[in-house]
Amino acid sequence: MAHNFSSVNDIMKWVEDKMKKALEIYRKELAEIRTGKASASLVEELRVHCYGQNMPLKQLASVTIPDAHLILIQPWDPNTIHDIEKVLADSKLGVTPTDDGKVIRIVLPPLSEERRLELDKVVKQEAEHARISLRTIRREAKEAIEKLQRDKVISEDEAFKAKDRLQKLVDKYVDEIEAILKEKEKELKVL
Repeated sequence: MAHNFSSVNDIMKWVEDKMKKALEIYRKELAEIRTGKASASLVEELRVHCYGQNMPLKQLASVTIPDAHLILIQPWDPNTIHDIEKVLADSKLGVTPTDDGKVIRIVLPPLSEERRLELDKVVKQEAEHARISLRTIRREAKEAIEKLQRDKVISEDEAFKAKDRLQKLVDKYVDEIEAILKEKEKELKVL
């Protein structure tokens, strides 16, 4: 660990920033998991190589959801349609996009029970990865608190209070992960 914190508040700010990022990564991972219900978030962040760089699809096209099983993607530059289509075909979505030269259509078929169970496992796995990230952050922060105590920057009592504060922060983010997980599992069961 290469952190050099000068106070408990520095540690807590670092922890909060790292946990927010871990939660955001978790949300993005889950957003890419198709539940059978059309959502712009399934495709908006997919990276498309065009104009000499990788760009999120949402910067290249408008994404609309006319019904629960259809995603329409209308590129602003028709020349990018094939680049977008290739990324969609190669994505985790497991769909075959079709286009009429102006609009790309993605029809999301209902999920089979077998696929639903597979996705449920993936969703739980992603939650565990997020929890592991939080535990790693907690361990690093705890070590930093203990270093401050060893270096006589804070007292034993202050270290105890800081570790308690740290655990409350971890619990808050674990609760958020659980809430997101339950919502995604509900989506998988409903459809």
